Amino acid sequence: AVVSTQSTGGAVELFDLVGLYIIISQQIGRGELKILVAGMGWAMAELISMRLLPLWVGARGIEFSWKYLQLSFDANISLVHHVIIAMLIWMWTRNNLEKSVLPIIVSLLLLCSSKQTLLELVGTMFHVSSFVILGINFGMTLIFGLISTHLYIKLCLQDNAWSKYH
Repeated sequence: AVVSTQSTGGAVELFDLVGLYIIISQQIGRGELKILVAGMGWAMAELISMRLLPLWVGARGIEFSWKYLQLSFDANISLVHHVIIAMLIWMWTRNNLEKSVLPIIVSLLLLCSSKQTLLELVGTMFHVSSFVILGINFGMTLIFGLISTHLYIKLCLQDNAWSKYH
């Protein structure tokens, strides 16, 4: 049953990547705008479809529960995660991308798309609490974000240097 759930989650993540690719490749505008619109839009759609109802109904209750606080932290991490994926897809679609950077971007995309499956495996194998999983999720997102932002800045500086002389 765990393998079935993980393979379904992997298929959903693959559809997320394809959907973000279509959105980014069809948009007209600057790269920063494409990344923000696609990432924020996709994260908002996930928030509405997956987290809004439980958060709205449960958090309005009389008793305090840590799971709603955790759910809100997870929603914020998810927002950053979707912006990172949009940034990586935008860089992947660039024509002037250095060939040496492409494997890093593809590896990050694969890791980002399988992050939820990896987190579920860690939780199942090591029987850690949900707050530990949240911390690992935050750490992974932070690392992916720092690496992706570094690559993005490097690409933008390369574009500015190229456009200055041509």
